[in-house]
Amino acid sequence: MSEGDKAKVTLRFRGRELLHQELGVQLLNRIQTDVDSHAVIEQTPRLEGRQIVMILAPRKK
Repeated sequence: MSEGDKAKVTLRFRGRELLHQELGVQLLNRIQTDVDSHAVIEQTPRLEGRQIVMILAPRKK
């Protein structure tokens, strides 16, 4: 991200883990707060099949 690249955060669920999607969303929200000073959320976490995807873009200077 320091070079201006975007980052795609993917959380893949296996088996029964799909029953606990709220834990995955909580994890991605925690990642979001951790990188808040360096990145802005371009795409909020959303479910795509068996995975939750979030896209981060570098914050403008």
